[in-house]
Amino acid sequence: MAPAAYDGGMKLIDGHGRVATDLRVSLTDRCNLRCQYCMPAEGLDWLPTDATLTDDELNRLIRIGVEVLGIRDVRFTGGEPLLRRSLPSIVATTKALPSRPRTAMTSNGLGLKHTARALAEAGLDRVNISLDTTDPATFEKITRRNRLKDVLDGLAAAHEAGLRPVKVNAVLLRGINDLEAPDLLRWCIKHEYELRFIEQMPLDAQHGWNREAMVTADETLGLLGEHFRLTPLDGRGSAPAEKFLVDDGPHTVGIIGSVTKPFCGDCNRVRLTADGQIMNCLFAREESDLRAAMRSGASDLDIAERWAAAMMTKLPGHGIDDPTFLQSDRPMSAIGG
Repeated sequence: MAPAAYDGGMKLIDGHGRVATDLRVSLTDRCNLRCQYCMPAEGLDWLPTDATLTDDELNRLIRIGVEVLGIRDVRFTGGEPLLRRSLPSIVATTKALPSRPRTAMTSNGLGLKHTARALAEAGLDRVNISLDTTDPATFEKITRRNRLKDVLDGLAAAHEAGLRPVKVNAVLLRGINDLEAPDLLRWCIKHEYELRFIEQMPLDAQHGWNREAMVTADETLGLLGEHFRLTPLDGRGSAPAEKFLVDDGPHTVGIIGSVTKPFCGDCNRVRLTADGQIMNCLFAREESDLRAAMRSGASDLDIAERWAAAMMTKLPGHGIDDPTFLQSDRPMSAIGG
């Protein structure tokens, strides 16, 4: 369908004045790891094929977001986005839009060794790779898979292909990998990757998250501070990570305190699930169905208006500290990071 004639004046603004310009697109809810803080060892019931957006549907919604609603950054997520074989084509279609939005991908890195070059040629700008440890035994304990070498090879391939800065996302689990934090930072600095530690969030399918067991941002800062001189950097803006210069630079490390130091007031993100639902927060319990509207013949402008209306319902914060907080019905693997 050709783009609707529209002046581009509509914005994804919520009831608290925040404007969403960063779209997280989940390409699939499937994943080839079984990280213990995300899903059970046996996996989950995946979305049926006919419920998942087709490539044409995905491309259309991304185009509407960019051309009509002012999206400037598009991040491809999952589950594991590399499991979608058409990913290079989707990236290329997104990058071919007149405004050439910035593109990124969050991945577990499996298979990236074989796809990094094609993704870079398609127009992908950079990648974030999940890696909680460089110890093979600990990696297998956390992910329930013996695939560390594949991830390390994928990171190297991404760096070689120019998908820089290559960012590493790490979650510290108490009693499992928390004491490895300084070693992981040294390793990332050696390989010229940018490391970010993320507090474990209540997004596991098992609903087993325990705040008392979570390694906090302050604890992480303390662990690193025993080995490095960390200097806070200003200019965070809407970015989730507090960044620190390591030993006077040039390398930095980021710490994302999603739970203990929420950044909801500056959030500029909106999420599109693999089955075409708009979620305006990782912890949202309400969704807005764009797939049904699209499949029933809605115009681009109709879809844009539905999307904008959905954004107006965004809450001021995630509410994890509220006694009435309830975890989202969808696990992280079905939302996208």
